[in-house]
Amino acid sequence: MTTWTSDELRKIESADELHIACLRPNGTLRSPVTIWVVRHGDDFYVRSVNGPGSGWFCGVEQRHEGHIGAGGVEKDVDFVDADHDIDDEIDDAYRAKYSYFPTGLNHILSPEARSTTIKLVPHPASS
Repeated sequence: MTTWTSDELRKIESADELHIACLRPNGTLRSPVTIWVVRHGDDFYVRSVNGPGSGWFCGVEQRHEGHIGAGGVEKDVDFVDADHDIDDEIDDAYRAKYSYFPTGLNHILSPEARSTTIKLVPHPASS
């Protein structure tokens, strides 16, 4: 499995926002959406603040591939369903990083958003 470099880990972790675009069925990228990203260990996780009905999340569920940009890092990624055994730890990462925006934080910690937790894995072709 492909991993993040230490430089990518540092840059993406320090970014407040991430731009995410999933692949359409025809292989072209959808328009990017701005979302929050958190680091847990050497992995990055994202959630849909609007739950599983969000347009970008539905696109992710179709192809499980796309592109992200954050902190000066541009990377093709695979979207992998997260291990929900670490949801509480992901919640803690969101609290630590985004405590300055309590309203948004409440939404990203909701059961609906938690159900959409996705791990971002660098796509082998872009490493």
